[in-house]
Amino acid sequence: MSTQVPALLTGLVDDAAVFPPGSAALHDALVAHRQHRAAWYTDLVGPLLIPASTVSAGELSGLVDPGEGLVVGVIGDTGVGNLPFALSFLAPDGVTARQVEVAVAKRGEDPLPGVVELLRLTDAMPGVEAVYAELPLTFGLMGALDAIAAARVDGVPIAAKFRTGGLAAELFPTPAELAAVICACRDRDLPFKLTAGLHQAVRHLDPETGFTHHGYANVLAATLAAADGESVGRVAEVLTALDPRPLLERATVRLHEPRPLWVGFGSCSILEPLTDLIRLGLVNGGYDA
Repeated sequence: MSTQVPALLTGLVDDAAVFPPGSAALHDALVAHRQHRAAWYTDLVGPLLIPASTVSAGELSGLVDPGEGLVVGVIGDTGVGNLPFALSFLAPDGVTARQVEVAVAKRGEDPLPGVVELLRLTDAMPGVEAVYAELPLTFGLMGALDAIAAARVDGVPIAAKFRTGGLAAELFPTPAELAAVICACRDRDLPFKLTAGLHQAVRHLDPETGFTHHGYANVLAATLAAADGESVGRVAEVLTALDPRPLLERATVRLHEPRPLWVGFGSCSILEPLTDLIRLGLVNGGYDA
């Protein structure tokens, strides 16, 4: 019997192989994703993420067996209003969109109008289990979170998404900013996703870019701290930790519990985070006899 991924880490890493910096060809990404799905660590892996522009260009046709039951997440790179059009291309190929993710505002813009537009379209996306509104950390953020939380109460499967990195320093939120966002979602019982910059388990300075990246083990421990009711300041302290030991202490006692609040993050490599999790002892990389 293969070793199972613990409940705390189930579905933590979405397969973003076609996105930078990996930028895999769609055919290669599909081949690798099928291998992940058949591997012992499959429970760690979320859906394959594909740009809406790729879907609406019909690029999946001919690459997918309609009988294989491929599940994807669609990233709305063509804008909120074009999401239903892109999703219409999936059913003929036997593909299911588990989730849709789209930026509702640019950096510096009020995200609330984009959230309202996205909410109007949710009825036009049948079968989608989760819709993620990517929100900039800007003025109007709390109002947008209130609107998303209210829609969830009404049964709309919408949640929040935030960027934790990119190609410029200002795209990396400070520990205090990220802690405030995590606690704001905690206070609203609002799930959230993260994207970009989470390349290693522990907070670190990337020598190539010169940027300090958040670690996904830090985020996991910080989210557990928030779920336990700890303050924004304390959550920020967890995000700044460079020593993995306190992060592991907080996580290991909860390994067999579902992960609260944090849905997960996309990574262009599945094996890199898996290797880190094995190295830290959060996942057993061997096989049971």
